[in-house]
Amino acid sequence: MNIITLTLNPAVDKSAKVDGLLPEHKLMCHSIHNQPGGGGINISRVLKRFNIESTCVFTSGGSNGEFLNQELINSDIKIVPVKIKSWTRENISVVDTLTHLQYRFGMPGPRLIEAEMKLIIQTLNKQTKQGDILAISGSLTEDISTDYYAEIIKSLSNKKVKIVLDTSGKALTKALKENVFLIKPNQRELAQLAGKEFLDSHEQEEFAKYLIQSGRVEYVIVSLGSRGAFIVSKDGINYQTPPSVKVKSTIGAGDSMLAGIIYALLQNETPQNILKWGVACGTAATMQEGTDLAQLDNIHAVFKMIN
Repeated sequence: MNIITLTLNPAVDKSAKVDGLLPEHKLMCHSIHNQPGGGGINISRVLKRFNIESTCVFTSGGSNGEFLNQELINSDIKIVPVKIKSWTRENISVVDTLTHLQYRFGMPGPRLIEAEMKLIIQTLNKQTKQGDILAISGSLTEDISTDYYAEIIKSLSNKKVKIVLDTSGKALTKALKENVFLIKPNQRELAQLAGKEFLDSHEQEEFAKYLIQSGRVEYVIVSLGSRGAFIVSKDGINYQTPPSVKVKSTIGAGDSMLAGIIYALLQNETPQNILKWGVACGTAATMQEGTDLAQLDNIHAVFKMIN
């Protein structure tokens, strides 16, 4: 079984620190880091720390795209970049060392033309085989139809690929018209999927169970933020709270969580342990500065704390 990750809207994640954030002042940044980012890319980076190989498929344009290519190659991750005309975007996060507050600036993604969108689907069909896991993580760029993830999933239906999906809004709703193995919405995204503004705890459980019973998905994992997460499957509902740790950054925590979930799936773990590994990885990511993601020693330390 191969693991393939897809990132339609990757970014060069730039992080820095500044000693006091003031308007209309020239602020001198320090502690600069540039790293490859985006949902599927982050999942591949964390899986590599478990010594699990994955094929990282992503759009790549301009010098930022070349930077992503080289950084991932340097990390010994197998890449299949899909060349696009538009430049890959940048995201910026800045920590004010006086207040310890983090400010995050997300730039708009590239425009994809029809030929590029077709090439992505062709690439995924070439890279996947029967029974593989395809992790689709991240938002669609503004100009792409919200049907696009559903179109990708449908194109792979004859291969029985296990789709692990982390997206939101109409893209998630439409994707669930196809066969999806696992979804990981947060509370707001779950409510949107139910067509509501808000769901209380009981309603969250009931709607997640409905998704399982309807056959639309096999696992629903709902992120509860600092309160952890719960998993719903045919075996029932399990909750997991995270241990208390010093949070340095929340960037990539959701992607790290999904990597832990995929790791546990590969080990044929129980739903409870799938959730534990996910929460351990997500929590470990918050212990790192900037966009460093979950480190293996912290993952194992947090997992022991959970147990």
